Amino acid sequence: MSTNTLQSSTSPARKNTLTSGQRPKWLVPVVMVGAVIVGAALSALLGFNIALWAIFAAVIFLIAAPIAVTVIEGGRKGSDAALTYVVYAAFILAVIPLISVIWTVLARGLPTMSVEFLTETMGGITGMVDQRAADSGEHPPGGALQAVLGTVIVTFWATLFSVPIGLLTAIYLVEYSNDNWLGKIITFLVDVMTGVPSIVAGLFASALFGLMLGPNTRMGIIGAIALTVLMIPTVVKATEEMLKIVPNELREASYALGVRKWRTILKVVIPTSISGIASGVTLAIARVIGETAPLLVTVGYFERVNLNAFNDWMATLPTFIYQQLMRPVAPTAPDPSTDRAWGAALILIVFVMLLNLIARLIARAFAPKTGR
Repeated sequence: MSTNTLQSSTSPARKNTLTSGQRPKWLVPVVMVGAVIVGAALSALLGFNIALWAIFAAVIFLIAAPIAVTVIEGGRKGSDAALTYVVYAAFILAVIPLISVIWTVLARGLPTMSVEFLTETMGGITGMVDQRAADSGEHPPGGALQAVLGTVIVTFWATLFSVPIGLLTAIYLVEYSNDNWLGKIITFLVDVMTGVPSIVAGLFASALFGLMLGPNTRMGIIGAIALTVLMIPTVVKATEEMLKIVPNELREASYALGVRKWRTILKVVIPTSISGIASGVTLAIARVIGETAPLLVTVGYFERVNLNAFNDWMATLPTFIYQQLMRPVAPTAPDPSTDRAWGAALILIVFVMLLNLIARLIARAFAPKTGR
């Protein structure tokens, strides 16, 4: 047997230089499991609570995991791991309230949902009817049809008013103002409108129509005007930012071909930014569709269906929820009214989800075609 063979058989195994100084794949999962166990023990000492357990486990993991990485891979990798885990924790903290809200609304709203709830109104529902339903444990009578239709009508008129105004304002600011004095004034007013409380918008619309039609006038169109005041700043800001990111080269190429400016904006600039504009409009609608205070002032509440926005009071989902929670039909048996409020809240969330879906479909349909 040769000398080299004896040396290779008797010498210790060399470390792999490609994997030395690297943390094993099982390190972070093990630290996480240990943090969960220690967090449960600490929470049990203080009176076990799931929220307290999660807090203890998260804090222990955020401290222990970077330390373990630092010991193995050095301070630079440890700092990187610490910031990475903090970002993950921040994301989880941001998602937890959303999941909690959706779960609560689904758990409380789904039992109320039925064909009757979507096709009936509150007309004829009295305290005796609700009291009887509460005593027998039956499904709450009545429905939110008038509120669903009222929300659609008021939001439609508000969108019809605000989107053209906001879109044209943003086009002027980006394409025509050249940072002149009028553009600066408009920008300042839009910034001020962004911070206007919703109740102020409702009082403005109510006072405006009160001067023309008399005090205490409530109609769906007045509520639409109040929501328009709240929607315009969002539409302007979103559209303005989307128009600004359109490359100037596209405009210059269009001008070089002899295309007029208005046609360039219509055929080049807007189609290029339509995805962001649609998202901004959706955000504006979602911003106002759940507003309660301005609609209580301008629209009021009505128990039956009213499809005419220019005549009499109307019901909307926010005012329906407020009415059912704050003024139960049967004060001695508020459970049916509470169930209706949760059902209406679920419908409101579905509306917002549908709006986001519609915005994505619009963006996909009008986006510039990249294929040949």
